Amino acid sequence: MTTISVIIPTYNRAHTLSRALDSVLAQTHPADEVIVIDDGSTDSTVELLQNSYPNVTLIQQQNRGVSAARNSGIRASHSEWVALLDSDDEWLPDKLNKQLALVSQQPEYKIIHSDEIWIRYGVRVNQMKKHIKKGGWIFQDCLPLCAISPSAVMIHRSVFDDVGLFDESLPACEDYDLWLRT
Repeated sequence: MTTISVIIPTYNRAHTLSRALDSVLAQTHPADEVIVIDDGSTDSTVELLQNSYPNVTLIQQQNRGVSAARNSGIRASHSEWVALLDSDDEWLPDKLNKQLALVSQQPEYKIIHSDEIWIRYGVRVNQMKKHIKKGGWIFQDCLPLCAISPSAVMIHRSVFDDVGLFDESLPACEDYDLWLRT
């Protein structure tokens, strides 16, 4: 049986974290574990998690950035697959179910990513053609721009064993770096 851990890094986003968590908990195929890494928040993040989401694993750490938070969650997780979700994003209810269906059809794939809907200031934004998601061997498509969104990806644990975790020294584009190493 395929297992999935959801990793949600957060920093002072108590105002958006419930939406993200509720979208994970509403999945038609539930995650096996949900881990929120509080990266040194000074808002009500910890209280929110303790009071409203007692079944979610909370890891607290000093503020070290999103890569360190994601890495802490990945290290603490126990599942075969890791799904990332930023704390200001949300998933449609069948995201994990659709990705698991693809895993069963294409077991050789170790990274599965999906389309995404962009909303800015409450308004849907149309993506340019260069952002259309592709499948198969997409390395060439990834060179000119970051073609994979962290909140849309599900990664087999073996990928981290093969190429390492997120580079904590990078101040930006840490996800782009990981996708290119993969």
